[in-house]
Amino acid sequence: MTEAPSTTSSPRQRRVSDRIGAIAESATLKVDAKAKALKAGGRPVIGFGAGEPDFATPAYIVEAAVEACRDPRNHRYTPAGGLPELKQAIVDKTRRDSGLVVQPGQVVVTNGGKQAIYEAFGTMLDPGDEVIVPAPYWTTYPEAIQLAGGVAVPVLADETQGYKVTVEQLEAARTDRTKVLLFVSPSNPTGAVYTADEIRAIGRWVEDHGLWVLTDEIYEHLVYDGVETGSMPVLCPFLADHTVVVNGVAKTYAMTGWRVGWILAPKDLAAAAANLQSHATSNVSNVSQRAALAAVTGDLSAVDEMRSAFDRRRKTIVSMLGEIDGVVCPTPEGAFYAYPSVKGLLGRRYGGRVIESSAELAEYILEQAEVAVVPGEAFGTPGYLRLSYALGDDDLVEGITRLQKLFA
Repeated sequence: MTEAPSTTSSPRQRRVSDRIGAIAESATLKVDAKAKALKAGGRPVIGFGAGEPDFATPAYIVEAAVEACRDPRNHRYTPAGGLPELKQAIVDKTRRDSGLVVQPGQVVVTNGGKQAIYEAFGTMLDPGDEVIVPAPYWTTYPEAIQLAGGVAVPVLADETQGYKVTVEQLEAARTDRTKVLLFVSPSNPTGAVYTADEIRAIGRWVEDHGLWVLTDEIYEHLVYDGVETGSMPVLCPFLADHTVVVNGVAKTYAMTGWRVGWILAPKDLAAAAANLQSHATSNVSNVSQRAALAAVTGDLSAVDEMRSAFDRRRKTIVSMLGEIDGVVCPTPEGAFYAYPSVKGLLGRRYGGRVIESSAELAEYILEQAEVAVVPGEAFGTPGYLRLSYALGDDDLVEGITRLQKLFA
């Protein structure tokens, strides 16, 4: 008599681990890749998906990289946590730009901001620890928390409150498992910027409950309308020993492809993150580190020029989106994203079908208008779209004009 095959899969049959299989693909990169593929195929797609400046990296930074390629010192392994001279330069840059005083031993240079976030959560969290995550949130945050064994606890702030959470909302989300507050200002995807007083209030709440903060300051230089804001550990110095700051050169210096970020943390946590990195990737590319060194030791004239262009585009995109019936677009005060509510467009019939979600709407927009946007589902808030205005003025106007015609 033949035995029935076992219904239990063997380890060999389980080709992808549950831990990795549970990770969602980056929605922003997916949209950007699809838009670029369509453009390569000859379609006139305009992409609002990628969060990267459309400017070239400043020439003096590129020249520093060229020189670094010729220097044999950069052809070898270097310390996993970063070149000593770059770490010191990051210390100096941080004091100059935000007023935060740290030491080189508190700096870990990483392969971009994503690795910084992953390593920070990896060193801060034990299985089951909860992280309060204001929503809308950038797509990578919950995945990094999950990979570290933590639990992301979203707290929703919609357009009626400027996409900014309140202390009362944070307190309602806090449990005895809460360990970390994720704080992001300026925000990706909304462009929301917390005022100095709002940051101080949240900082006092954090201190009252003995929590940690991970604050992502990658958009620190992209603030508009004279908003008075600042870095949480500077405005709340009593949190300095329980705060991790994540930053990098990507947005400030148009260096998204160079992959250089960093962590600023208490020395014990920084040492742990560097140890993790020594086994994961070892040192960041020396050429990229030398380019980053040139960037952070230079002046901020390049970002001043970019900020002026982004400010102009910000006003244009908000004005034009506001002309579409069913779209509500708060004016972002930072970063380079608009995050309009498109709930008024849902439930309508378009091209013979009723579109019920912002994910379906984004697909319809790409198919019919050849405009790539990212649906709010990617950021934990269905009913919205994210549009990056870090693209040329002409493309921006053409893209939004297409949307106006599509929904006229």
